[in-house]
Amino acid sequence: MADTTEINKPFSPEETRRIVHHLQQPAVFLNMTCDWPVLHWTAEHLSSCLGDRLIRFRLGRKEKTKAPAPLFETQCSYVEASVAQFLSWTQGQSGTDVGPFSEYSYSEYWAYADYKYIAMMFQDQPFMFEHVKWSEFGFEGRNGRESTLWIGTEGANTPCHLDSYGCNLVLQVQGRKRWHLFPPEDTAKLYPTRIPYEESSVFSQVAVLHPDLRRFPAFHGASEHIVTLQPGQVLYVPRHWWHYVESVDPITVSVNSWIELEVDDIARVGEAVTKTVVCAIKSARSDDNTDNWLNPTEEEVTSHNDNMQYLNLAVRAWAQKQRSSCHSKLSPELRDTCRVKRDSGGQIKKNSDRVRNCAPFSIPYGPHLISVRCQEELRRTTPEDVEVNSSSNGAVRSQEDCAVSSDPAQTTRFAAAVRLDQRTRGRNAGSTRCRECDCADGTSKNLSEDYKASTHTTITTNDLLDCLVHPDIITRV
Repeated sequence: MADTTEINKPFSPEETRRIVHHLQQPAVFLNMTCDWPVLHWTAEHLSSCLGDRLIRFRLGRKEKTKAPAPLFETQCSYVEASVAQFLSWTQGQSGTDVGPFSEYSYSEYWAYADYKYIAMMFQDQPFMFEHVKWSEFGFEGRNGRESTLWIGTEGANTPCHLDSYGCNLVLQVQGRKRWHLFPPEDTAKLYPTRIPYEESSVFSQVAVLHPDLRRFPAFHGASEHIVTLQPGQVLYVPRHWWHYVESVDPITVSVNSWIELEVDDIARVGEAVTKTVVCAIKSARSDDNTDNWLNPTEEEVTSHNDNMQYLNLAVRAWAQKQRSSCHSKLSPELRDTCRVKRDSGGQIKKNSDRVRNCAPFSIPYGPHLISVRCQEELRRTTPEDVEVNSSSNGAVRSQEDCAVSSDPAQTTRFAAAVRLDQRTRGRNAGSTRCRECDCADGTSKNLSEDYKASTHTTITTNDLLDCLVHPDIITRV
């Protein structure tokens, strides 16, 4: 019989949800999951639960992880194998069944079973859904059914990206993972791209561990936040925070859940616009349009008609939500004065939300909740409860670099200025910082020379898409 002893948690579900609602930067919750059965989900335990069931693993060369360019999922190899075969491969047991892993040397490759829906993996064992208790974070009824599972080896990583929808709660189960996070205000400095294309994911062109600062000089000013997540800890990733994630132990297991937000309605419109543009342009035949642009997480290229139908559905759903929300929450005498405003990020924000959010609330940081702060702050004061990697990874940054510009117009101007010439300046250069790129916003001091260089460069289809579906542009559309 299960132990029914009640364990006191540092925060009640109501308190935890209120904290999450007010958090504006990543934070780590400690001592919240000690009685969650999911903490027993080691790779060995999962192997016994799944038996001979095959799951897809992504494999990447370890040497490419150290290159000055991201190793996107389109460049990886894939195998279908059981968790037992995966474990035998990692343990180097001679004479054991490693299945398709036999074609890959463990010393040269890392493996990652990523983005696995728990609801599908354990559809014949639904009792396992209850092992994940997101309801204790104030999200009533949310458990493993709304979560995903990640199993990897040391070096396994997810390219730096931001999620278009919701916020993210991540529980570390086995081993440790290191998270490199950047705020939404740094979007231009992360050089966003939608190639490879994945619905709801915006990738960075920068290899954050080994950045090529000649090609991507603005990354020099990005405000990097790093935390190494330990088993039992839960990381909260706010909406639109960029993140690069790497496994640092031989075997890692983690579980996450994306929490829906009201602003996801308008985000779906933006994603529908992006998908329509990307699919239309990349599906057109041209000499330079032969790259592997569709992420393996996307099953197929949808037709223009289907994309336009989805766009119209998204727009109608958002408009209906706005009307019903505005009129249902306000008294009759206030309904006529309801106004829709945009926050500094271009997102829709209602007056009623602004009034509700004005209530004073102090985040209870302490031994049970630790803020993931900018690296410069952590060099001065390192929290004892969370292991932090303070390495600058070759990108020398000053204290002033942590001050991020909040002017969207400046961000857009900068993005437009460097979009077409970033591939030409130092395309084949190493990761040494370009000494001409010392302006506060990362642009070159001699823009006229850069402009002359870019006028002699052929603009590719992907260059054009980087302009058209840049997050700033999509927000304005």
